[in-house]
Amino acid sequence: MFGSTYRGYGEQGGYPVIRSAVRAVAPLIHLLDASQFSSRPEPRSTIAIFVRKASWVIGFFVVEEEEADMPGLLLGDEFPNFDADTTIGPIKFHDFLGSSWGILFSHPKDFTPVCTTELACACRVSEEFTKRGVKMIALSVDSVEDHHSWSKDVMGFNGSSEGSLPFPIIADDKRLLSVQLGMLDPDERDKDGMPLTARCVFVIGPDKRLKLSILYPATTGRNFDELLRVIDSLQLTAQKKVATPVDWKPGEKVMVIPSLSEAEAAALFPNGVTTTEVPSGKKYLRYTQL
Repeated sequence: MFGSTYRGYGEQGGYPVIRSAVRAVAPLIHLLDASQFSSRPEPRSTIAIFVRKASWVIGFFVVEEEEADMPGLLLGDEFPNFDADTTIGPIKFHDFLGSSWGILFSHPKDFTPVCTTELACACRVSEEFTKRGVKMIALSVDSVEDHHSWSKDVMGFNGSSEGSLPFPIIADDKRLLSVQLGMLDPDERDKDGMPLTARCVFVIGPDKRLKLSILYPATTGRNFDELLRVIDSLQLTAQKKVATPVDWKPGEKVMVIPSLSEAEAAALFPNGVTTTEVPSGKKYLRYTQL
C-alpha cells in the first residue's frame, strides 16, 4: 500500500504519475507551510482535502493519493495535549505551557555523552529562553528516577553542585510519546535493540500550534544559539509582515513579504523600504529596518 508506481507520460496531461499513499508522499507535503497560502480563505483544510481526494502537482509530477493517515505533525497543526510524568511531577502539556511559547527537545537516552552536553548547554542558556517567554521541556526514553540521577551528572558537567535542572524532563520509558510525535530514529538502537529517539526540536506558539520542527539524528548534537535565533525570528514574524533572511540576527534588516504591495509596505514601514536590483528586474528583494 505504501509503495509508488510509475504510470508514464500522457495519462495526466502529459505528466508522469506516481500513485502512493500519504505516508510515501509525506516528505514532500512537509515542505509546504500552508499558513503562507494567503489566496485561499481556509488554506490548511483546503490543502488537506485536496491532497487526500484529488491529485497534487509538484514540479512536473502529479501525485495521486489513497486515503491514509498522515504521520507526524505539520507546521500549523495543534500540538497534542498529552499527559506525561516528568521530573516536576505529572503534567498536561497545554496546561504546562499556559499562554507561553514552548520548546520541547528530545534526547535518545539518559547517561549518554552527546545528550549530557546538550542538556548542560540548555541549562546555561535557559535564562535566554525565559527572556523570550519560552518554556523549556526535555524528553528522554528513561524513567523519572533515572532523569533525576542523570540531572546531577549534567549539572556536575557544568561545574555546579545543584542537582536539578531549570526545566523538566519527560519520562517516556514506554516510548508512547516518541511514537506519537514521530521521534524515533530507526538507525540508532539501545543495547536491547530498541530504537532510540532522534534529537527532535518542536517550537510551539501561544496558540498551541507547531511553529517549527527540526530533526537531528542521534549522533549529531544541536546548536542552542541557532534555536534562540529561530525563536527570535518566529516571534518577530508572528507580529510583523516580514521575513528574516539567511543568517539574520535581531537588530538586522528584515525582508518585506512578497504579498505586500508597495503602497502597503510604505505605510507599514516608516523607516522606508529598499529594493535590491536583480537581473530579472523583479522587485522582490525588499528590505526594511524595524
